[in-house]
Amino acid sequence: MEIELWWLLVLPAFFALGWVAARIDIKHLLQESRALPRSYFRGLNFLLNEQPDQAIEAFIEAARVDPETIEMHFALGSLFRRRGETDRAIRVHQNLIERDGLSAAQRLHALSELGQDYLKAGLLDRAEEIFVKLRGTDRDEEALKNLLEIYQQEKEWAKAIAVAEAMPNHADHLWQREIAEFHCEMAATEMLNGNHDRARDLLEQALAANRKCVRATLLLGELAAKVGAGDTAIEHWRRVEQQNPVYLALIAEKLMAVHEQLGRMEQGRELLRNWLERHPSLDLLDAVFRVELDNEGPEAAYALVREELRRNPTLLGLDKLLEAQILVAPVERRADLELIKNLIHNHTRRVARYRCDACGFKARQFYWRCPGCGGWETYPPRRTEEFDITL
Repeated sequence: MEIELWWLLVLPAFFALGWVAARIDIKHLLQESRALPRSYFRGLNFLLNEQPDQAIEAFIEAARVDPETIEMHFALGSLFRRRGETDRAIRVHQNLIERDGLSAAQRLHALSELGQDYLKAGLLDRAEEIFVKLRGTDRDEEALKNLLEIYQQEKEWAKAIAVAEAMPNHADHLWQREIAEFHCEMAATEMLNGNHDRARDLLEQALAANRKCVRATLLLGELAAKVGAGDTAIEHWRRVEQQNPVYLALIAEKLMAVHEQLGRMEQGRELLRNWLERHPSLDLLDAVFRVELDNEGPEAAYALVREELRRNPTLLGLDKLLEAQILVAPVERRADLELIKNLIHNHTRRVARYRCDACGFKARQFYWRCPGCGGWETYPPRRTEEFDITL
């Protein structure tokens, strides 16, 4: 009875305190809402309706009415940057940084926004200076990501490696592919300059970071071929089949050139035909077709393409078959076959493209780094028609 009586006395008091607290919060919220300019709410409405131009005008008006509203200036600067008006975004964030009374967190936020403005404007040296200042602060991870992008654009690969290794999740091997590619970029430069020993060291470091780095293996093969070590080059290139067979087409021509130098053309042709059988691709078919045409003649090339088209029917394969058929057809039939081939070829030009796995960017040539999203090794050397077939 005593416990029940205690609850009867305490519960109303709790309800009363909660009601008072809620009234205080609501009253405070209403006071803050009334203090904001009406144009501020108009700007928010424009943003929700995806009307950035009108939102900017509304926020500019709100900033004039209440210049002390920090968040409004941040929103205004971000909108300017999204529209490409980086000079106006820079002025907004510079004014914020110079303002008195900013908290430490607000000043770091303003610095970060200014750095992104410079990065968007292409002023990489100024952006780098700001993000270096943000290292070791609450914005450290954000600074690292932006510095990594800057160093990749500037091709400062050694700095990019240092930044990637400083990433918080580096221990989880999430950056091993990028680090390996940075080593490959430096190795490619050393190879161009004739520094073969240095290039080899860098490629070994790339494979140490990512043992599946196909590019490092390809470059090691090229390096061996440059110094006349043909057997070593072939050994490196054959490892690509275990790493990622999609990239075999990139080495087919080089592989045959080395086999020719060693006087082992038939062995090279047999290797390419086996690859094509196990890992069919349009680019690899094209390479094998050229080898058959040059060494065995039009009839052998035609038979090869016809058999491959039966196994993997594609428009690009049909285009190649018509090319081979023209070579073996009687003279009186070639004009008709040329007409058909041209019609097919005009259509296949749309599907004879490479596509990024990450963002879908398409291009006619292969890239190790996607021009669209900047991803490394997201651009496999497979034509878009091949993607459509596998779906």
